[in-house]
Amino acid sequence: MAEEFHSSQPIYLQIMERVCQQIVRKELDPGAKLPSVREMALTFGVNPNTIQRTYQELERMEVALVKRGQGTFVTEDTAKLMNLKRDMQRQIIQSYVNHLRELGFSNEEMKQGLSQFLKEDHDD
Repeated sequence: MAEEFHSSQPIYLQIMERVCQQIVRKELDPGAKLPSVREMALTFGVNPNTIQRTYQELERMEVALVKRGQGTFVTEDTAKLMNLKRDMQRQIIQSYVNHLRELGFSNEEMKQGLSQFLKEDHDD
């Protein structure tokens, strides 16, 4: 079953984001082995070269590391994983702020709106 991708961003980046989300949600533990390039390509219904590029980017970000002959693994460096989580949070906040600024909201209105939203019943 192939995954659905949107055309506004390269597929390898979309897959990379999904893997990062799994790491941040702790669905993939530090040190966990990622599926082989071939397995991942079948899962997402994409060319193995796309997955290879995804894994190279994760390695460049130091979120994953390749152990020659063994595969690709999530880093065990908890500081790098915490940075990943903070970076993802910052991207989401930036998008939120940009959208509300386009609508003319002030910083104070954004804070009040978020505070009210969190109070209503959206606690975990």
